[in-house]
Amino acid sequence: MEEELRTHVNDVVKETDDDDPPALSSHALAALQEFLQEQSQSLANHETVETEGGGTGPESEVALVTEDWRLSQFWYEPETARTVAQEVNSLCNGSNYKVACIACPTLYAYLKNMNPNISAQLLEYDKRFEQYGSDFTFYDYNQPEDLPLELKHSYQVIVADPPYLSKECLEKVTQTISFLARPQESYLLLLTGEVQRDRAAELLGLHPCNFRPQHSSKLGNEFRLFTNYDPGERLGGWEQEK
Repeated sequence: MEEELRTHVNDVVKETDDDDPPALSSHALAALQEFLQEQSQSLANHETVETEGGGTGPESEVALVTEDWRLSQFWYEPETARTVAQEVNSLCNGSNYKVACIACPTLYAYLKNMNPNISAQLLEYDKRFEQYGSDFTFYDYNQPEDLPLELKHSYQVIVADPPYLSKECLEKVTQTISFLARPQESYLLLLTGEVQRDRAAELLGLHPCNFRPQHSSKLGNEFRLFTNYDPGERLGGWEQEK
């Protein structure tokens, strides 16, 4: 949809005079309206999260800003966000583990909603998330280690969702993970496309889980969750090699 929108936005009516403001063609206007409707529905789907019992309440609300496709932002469906947040919370249960969320603000929001006392840091390019105060650190994957020194080797749990499915992006995010992780004692969860399977194994020693992440927006790429530890029966377990 995003590619279609970008194509149609450039489809401007040619018959207007040079001094007249450009006008969108009927096709471009229809594409824009469809995109805005999808964005509105995506936000509505995340404004109130049902509790396990099926009800709703103030304690179950997860507030998210509207995703910005220009920044390659695509929020998880609530079930995906809850499942990953529950896994992270399980890893931290009974410990003082610190969590780093690299480019996954949806997860951060659900995690803090589930456990307000958990120590979690969001590393994110979008400065709208400065609303999280000291839990927010500006992060540009093009500068993978341009981070405060106090974050270095400080995290036992790291969840990363690289913004792009390129080799370069994953390689740079890998550098960030190495900067943040406690050597020899960190759990790593990576959410990215199936196309990155071999690179995830080569760069980080990760294995795919049977659990399949889903996004609220319609994405054509198949996404997977990879871990560096065996989750047992959680997350559907590791996928067995064929």
